[in-house]
Amino acid sequence: MSLVRLNIKGISYSQTQNGAYALILNEVDGERKLPIVIGAFEAQSIAIALEKEIRPPRPLTHDLFKNFADRFDIVVKQVIIHKLVDGVFYSSIICERDKIEEILDARTSDAIALALRFNAPIFTYKTILDKAGIYLKFSNKDEDEDEEKEESIVVDELLAETGDADTSKSKPKENYKSYTLQELYNMLDGAVANEDYEKAAEIRDEISKRGTK
Repeated sequence: MSLVRLNIKGISYSQTQNGAYALILNEVDGERKLPIVIGAFEAQSIAIALEKEIRPPRPLTHDLFKNFADRFDIVVKQVIIHKLVDGVFYSSIICERDKIEEILDARTSDAIALALRFNAPIFTYKTILDKAGIYLKFSNKDEDEDEEKEESIVVDELLAETGDADTSKSKPKENYKSYTLQELYNMLDGAVANEDYEKAAEIRDEISKRGTK
């Protein structure tokens, strides 16, 4: 079976359920997206690895794993999303130590959080992408807001399909558009200091939308 390389596009949030997220992966040599429902903790960990400006005062679980691996000369070479059963993705982490390769089973969210920290490539099989890959209508950078809404709709549809949706727990996402950049940066510092990485990721998203590095 042929492997297809994927890049991480980002994390999308549910519009109806608080704490519900989907990781959106891009097909490198194509236009399909692979959305994967993930938990809040994993979403925060991935968001922190993507946003270099968010530096936790203490290492998160995936950071600790990276530090542990570095200390014992273990390298994550690649991650392969190798199976899809009833909407659940299964992944393998290919590691190497002393030129000996080992394959570890892992949840896809954990595998990708580690791949980011090791700068390791992410792959899936063409059959999986054919089955679960989607095309988003909006792909132009000038239509980022529309694309974000469409991705959120995809998250809600995935939650409904997997039976994870629970609108009774829904809570509106805070709107940061009315804040100035300086206020956003101050709030970002406060969220990181309080280890509220979900809030920090949302604030950083708003800063990024304004084209500020």
